[in-house]
Amino acid sequence: MKVLLIGSGGREHALAWKLAQSPRLTTLFAAPGNPGIAEHAELVALDAEDHAAVFAFCRRQAIDLVVVGPEAPLVAGLADVLRDGGIATFGPSAAAAQLEGSKGFTKDLCARYDIPTGAYRRFTSAAEAKAYVEEQGAPIVVKADGLAAGKGVTVAMTVDEALAAIDDCFDGAFGEAGAEVVVEAYLDGEEASFFCLSDGKTALALATAQDHKRVGDGDTGPNTGGMGAYSPAPVMTPDMVERTMKEIIEPTIRGMAESGYPFTGVFFAGLMITAKGPELIEYNVRFGDPECQVLMMRLESDLLDLLHAAATGSLDRVSANWSDDVALTVVMASKGYPGAYEKGTVIDALPPTGEGEKIFHAGTALKGGTLVATGGRVLNVTANGATVAEAQAKAYRLAGQVTWDNGFCRSDIGWRAVERERG
Repeated sequence: MKVLLIGSGGREHALAWKLAQSPRLTTLFAAPGNPGIAEHAELVALDAEDHAAVFAFCRRQAIDLVVVGPEAPLVAGLADVLRDGGIATFGPSAAAAQLEGSKGFTKDLCARYDIPTGAYRRFTSAAEAKAYVEEQGAPIVVKADGLAAGKGVTVAMTVDEALAAIDDCFDGAFGEAGAEVVVEAYLDGEEASFFCLSDGKTALALATAQDHKRVGDGDTGPNTGGMGAYSPAPVMTPDMVERTMKEIIEPTIRGMAESGYPFTGVFFAGLMITAKGPELIEYNVRFGDPECQVLMMRLESDLLDLLHAAATGSLDRVSANWSDDVALTVVMASKGYPGAYEKGTVIDALPPTGEGEKIFHAGTALKGGTLVATGGRVLNVTANGATVAEAQAKAYRLAGQVTWDNGFCRSDIGWRAVERERG
């Protein structure tokens, strides 16, 4: 099979690495890709926003499957254009991608289909949103309705913090994404990420993960796109997975189909495991980043088979097998992230990796043969181990061998799970 992968981050490097292991793969193209992805795929200079150009490339190359990595092209309708042209595509339609593209859309779906989630209100007026916050008190959660690159959510522990977050949204900090605001109840519990494939009618549970959103050790400081992750998530017991499927995923698939937006692709459910059980924080309509990296390290099945089945309505014919190992990834970021940071800094050396180790490129480029950092989150240093502590130790040993003066990482990814292992 000939496959085109859309994207250029660490998630796409992990997908490319896994797709390249499939015996069914003949050629893998990636647009635009990165130097890590180039080890597994032929890079092509395609702009994902130019849907006609992507479609023309697929026709010219007789592409059998397109895998769309990031959320923005999905929300913009790339999958619709490709599918309408007869090209099998992994990823939801623009209408179904509203699950990530609009927080309000998702909350309304939850209300309609009794999917457990925090109580909420939607606002297009700052004054009304602020009045609601003052009435409800804190802690409370303020979310920009649209796509904000993982940074449009404020878990406000004080009323003043919530009011400031509302101002940020309506003052344009997140562009059009903040034109509407969702204010919702604070959920108390432990967060987990759950992944599940859907072909519009069948659901195939994948695996669980936990990520660390805050930039600083001890989960302190501002939110980021994610500073590290590990899989599986200990809090997601078999019983909790079963409840998540029955109470959250299956009603969502049914609700989306009944609403005229059948969902094909991957559900990335951000969950809070509360005293009542699993509750939905939000949906994403693509693999998590950096959660995808740890999932791919544990996946034993052929990824191409799974994604093609989801794209072609044959998910009931495949299954997913997972290693019992724990996988853990540490994000190395440019100093200053998630604030302002210098671009183009030189990464002098990456260490060799052994069995069960991989460094995924998230924000890199080659300039004159030199590897440079082009983004905030730059490398995902990843390792497997029999325990979280073992995977953590291996990942940090590897990270310590990266020679990059402008890089930094948290020193405690997986700390909760390590404490749990110690009893």
